Amino acid sequence: MENNTNNGIINISELPIKRNLPRPDEVWRHFKGNLYLILSVAIHTETKELFVCYRALYGDFGYYVRPLDMFLSEVDREKYPDVEQMYRFERVTFD
Repeated sequence: MENNTNNGIINISELPIKRNLPRPDEVWRHFKGNLYLILSVAIHTETKELFVCYRALYGDFGYYVRPLDMFLSEVDREKYPDVEQMYRFERVTFD
């Protein structure tokens, strides 16, 4: 993934991702129902892996980080057969 960065700037058009990337200030819903505020997409300085930094919009309003590919992954249907949401996290739009 080294070709996708230039001094720490992510070239989104070169990423092999088919879903829209989370962007700062968007709200995304975890498949278990809780809402999270996106803070940023960050890059690991050594591995160049992308991570999503986000904050819970409930409880203690904790801060979290998760690998981007995991954040955008589909829900494991074998483990969670009754979940309606297709992906682990999905963007929420407010009318």
